[in-house]
Amino acid sequence: MKKVKKAIIPAAGLGTRFLPVTKAMPKEMLPIVDKPTIQYIVEEAIQSGIEDIIIVTGKGKRAIEDHFDNSIELEQNLLEKEKFSLLEEVQASSKIDIHYIRQKEPLGLGHAVWCARKFIGNEPFAVLLGDDIVEAETPGLKQLIDQYEEVGSSVIGVQTVPNKETHRYGIVDPIVQNGRRHEVKNFVEKPAPGTAPSNLAIMGRYVFTPEIFMFLEEQQVGTGGEIQLTDAIQKLNKIQRVFAYDFEGIRHDVGEKFGFIKTTIDFALKNKELKDELMEYLKQVIK
Repeated sequence: MKKVKKAIIPAAGLGTRFLPVTKAMPKEMLPIVDKPTIQYIVEEAIQSGIEDIIIVTGKGKRAIEDHFDNSIELEQNLLEKEKFSLLEEVQASSKIDIHYIRQKEPLGLGHAVWCARKFIGNEPFAVLLGDDIVEAETPGLKQLIDQYEEVGSSVIGVQTVPNKETHRYGIVDPIVQNGRRHEVKNFVEKPAPGTAPSNLAIMGRYVFTPEIFMFLEEQQVGTGGEIQLTDAIQKLNKIQRVFAYDFEGIRHDVGEKFGFIKTTIDFALKNKELKDELMEYLKQVIK
């Protein structure tokens, strides 16, 4: 069985929830304290054993490529000023071997993954979405890869959400549970309120066999007038078992404003330089 060594990070979305700032800045470059959100995703992939990453970008996303490139002038400046710790952090983001491909039309997540098919070839691969940052002792993606190596089949990362929020996510309809792993009857994209088969929501981490591309190739339009990845997963499940895994860890939703603010506060409270001052500020705000 081939190892999972390649990953796709879709980053072509327009980021309309964060307008007007995303008119000129990719939402993936919005910082959580001092690091862009996409860097957290890339670091999780690397910590999970991924060796080759392809980022699917769109118009106006050049800043992502610049971030993961060398910045000779900046690095020289930091070196001359003997700011060695900052220099190390800046250089870390450029030591990663990343490839890029452009999604020329915003046709949906399924289409974005399909755009990277030639890069993946006939190999298993991972997909990491940038709207979720996962804090876990064992990286979220690594947990899924471990499950893939055990079952030899596609594995989708899920976590429990409140019933009132199920309409916001792809939802799984589980039939057999083995620990944190579930066999799945159906995968449903954003079910209408009150109709969800469970409250296990797909959380932006996937490990796929290459057969998923057979169904993405159909370019079938689904919910929201887009080519949905969940629809392809449902079809794959009919010919090849797809599992759901309730991965361990804290999931931070940075895809909408309030979640982004909460995540920034959470990470700032874990920053030694900011924690005490921020705590004092929050106490004053509460008063």
